[in-house]
Amino acid sequence: MAPDPLPAEALYRRTDLAGLDFRSTADLDDVETLVGQDRALDAVRFAARMRSRGYNLFVMGAKGSGKHAAVRNYLNERAAALPSPDDWVYVNDFDDAHRPRCLRLPPGGGPAFARRLEGLVKDLRDTVPGLFEAEDYRLKREAIEKRFAERSEARFKEVAEEATKRDLALVRTQQGLVVAPVEDGKPMPPEKFQALPAERRSVLQAAIEEVQGHLRAALHTAPILERERQAAVRALDREEAGALVDLELAEARDGLELPAETAAWLDRLRDDLIDNVSAFVRPAEGDENSGGPAISGPPEARFRRWAVNVLVSNGAARGAPVITEDHPTLGRLIGRIEHRAQMGAMLTDFTLIRPGALHVANGGYLLLDAQKLLTNAHAWDALKRALYAERVVIEGPAESAATALMVSIQPCPIPLAVKVVLFGDQRVQAALSAMDPDFTDLFKVAADFDDVMDRDAAHDLLYARLVATIQRRSALRPFDRGAVERVIEHCSRLVSDARKLTARVGVIADVMREADYVGRDRRHRVIRAEDVEDALEAQRYRSDRVERRMREQILRETVRIASDGEAVGQVNGLAVLQAGQLAFGRPTRISARVRVGRGRVIDIEREVELGGPLHSKGMLILQGYLAGTFAPDVPVALQASVVFEQSYGGVDGDSASSTELYALLSALSQLPIRQGIAVTGSVDQMGMVQAIGGVNEKVEGFFEICNARGLSGGQGVMIPRANVEHLMLKPEVIEACRRGAFRIWPIDSVDDGIEVLTGVAAGERGPDGLFPEGSVNRLVEDRLLGFAEARRKYLGDGDEA
Repeated sequence: MAPDPLPAEALYRRTDLAGLDFRSTADLDDVETLVGQDRALDAVRFAARMRSRGYNLFVMGAKGSGKHAAVRNYLNERAAALPSPDDWVYVNDFDDAHRPRCLRLPPGGGPAFARRLEGLVKDLRDTVPGLFEAEDYRLKREAIEKRFAERSEARFKEVAEEATKRDLALVRTQQGLVVAPVEDGKPMPPEKFQALPAERRSVLQAAIEEVQGHLRAALHTAPILERERQAAVRALDREEAGALVDLELAEARDGLELPAETAAWLDRLRDDLIDNVSAFVRPAEGDENSGGPAISGPPEARFRRWAVNVLVSNGAARGAPVITEDHPTLGRLIGRIEHRAQMGAMLTDFTLIRPGALHVANGGYLLLDAQKLLTNAHAWDALKRALYAERVVIEGPAESAATALMVSIQPCPIPLAVKVVLFGDQRVQAALSAMDPDFTDLFKVAADFDDVMDRDAAHDLLYARLVATIQRRSALRPFDRGAVERVIEHCSRLVSDARKLTARVGVIADVMREADYVGRDRRHRVIRAEDVEDALEAQRYRSDRVERRMREQILRETVRIASDGEAVGQVNGLAVLQAGQLAFGRPTRISARVRVGRGRVIDIEREVELGGPLHSKGMLILQGYLAGTFAPDVPVALQASVVFEQSYGGVDGDSASSTELYALLSALSQLPIRQGIAVTGSVDQMGMVQAIGGVNEKVEGFFEICNARGLSGGQGVMIPRANVEHLMLKPEVIEACRRGAFRIWPIDSVDDGIEVLTGVAAGERGPDGLFPEGSVNRLVEDRLLGFAEARRKYLGDGDEA
């Protein structure tokens, strides 16, 4: 027996908030957290409080579900109660400048420490030149110079005296000092020396060689004396500068609570300042040797070795950091080392080390988008290394490709204690879980934010408060009770389920903003239900160009869709199309032709590769139903073709499988089908009709065609009974059903559906194993038996198919 059409009350579930004591959202309190997300929020709380390694968090949820705001709000609240993490600074390692040292300082102590050392260097630049220009220093320096000059002079004097004893003298020539024989107090000419007796020449020559040996020894002593002089000058400089540096350092350290490692580095800084104190002395103009700097480079670069690079600073009262990195490249994640061009080379030092998000979030929480992280080269691997090693190592992706013109450094790693939160969807999580075993080891907790929540009396007040919260945070006008009811009803329509509501806060906020826009134009102080309704209508109008164009093609019969009369082997199916943000229903004419054949149902869409795998699956299920229901003891001798007429794109999904089956049953039974009825629903092999998606759009799509042509009272849509609770139809459809001008039939089985379409009983097998005479199933089975007999006669008993 054919089912009765649904009453109008079953086509839309209204919201009644009359039992709640409020006139507008101004009377309602804010919700403290997301409504209907208790399970996901419990996971967030668990991950945030779990201290063991690997309990990082992966957050899943639909776009606009409010997961980012909910997670960040909770983490901000928790982080505010946590202690602020320590500051980290990079300083020069005076023993190895290519390996800068990192120092830990109390929260907020990094900038103060840097300012103190900056002031220390500035003071030394001001005071050291005066120290070395003082009379006391000058006299001590002159005494050193005089002492070493006298030592050098005394050495040469000894050589000169030795030469005099042997009738020789030291003579200064262009080649330097030489030893020569003398006569009458003057150097002897060479020709006169050669005229001397051989014995005398031999004695003088031996004396000359002996004195020249003493002279060479004296000359070799000169560099040693110069080194000793320089060492004495440096010792004097250290002695003079030591007291000044100690005084400045004591002032710089005053009031600072420094860890032992930092205090030890300051001691090393003291020695380096004293060793290089000449860098603070201004050389006299034109005098390159008067206390010039011991450190080369531009003036400011000379003092950079004593600077402090504050990498991360956390205020003492801020709590733990909660950092969101929207562009997680390798450098922005783990830090980078910058370079500056100088004399054709790329140089760097510890002052050019820049922090990454891991440094800034250290001691707190780091929020990252999983998709963006995976699309940035090397970033995912670097994050894993940092989490496993529990330290951040600044490195570049192409360090091995660095040229000889680029100078690099290796900063010491910084200990890491951070909780990482990745945002993504189920697809990204499944891919990471399947391809990288480290993922499940590092991200042990998943927070899955649902995109729907229950629609019941227990949630009415919570949802109304959610609307009030969005209204206030978005600075909108208050919504009266009717407007709140209309928002709730639309949120149920968004998920195509009268028993559910969307949990996507962003989508709700968009609807409310557009309703506020309409109400503002009408100068309503409080947003009303008609403002919400008109905003939704305007939203659809702005995006329904494609829908209107397709409807126009049907109404002009460019695309043939019958909405009246009867036809054999032809049924109106329903599909849902997506155009941007708008989904709409579109009727499609499905036809079937049958004849004697080899038991094959040809799916034309699949044959031309326009049918997707789910559509093909539906066709195979349909064939299973035919084979198991009709003439099971006789070989199938049917050849049928089924096609979506005037369909030029791909077809997928099984929601039209029942429609295709009705077309085949009509073609086999030769019973005409009412063209004013459209059909949707998938079918199983037992002939039961199953739920499909997009039921509201499908019903409304066919209604628009019928309504434009004029409702005759015999038109309607057959839907699976399981989809009845998903109905949230437009008011005009409900009103037409109330008047009986349009009908919606809930269908449980193929037999129910074929009775509605043909007006003929489907029929059940009797005790004799036959369907009732004149029933649809009897006509189909008789036709199939006739095909089998015709095939047997045509091929002969011995021939195979």
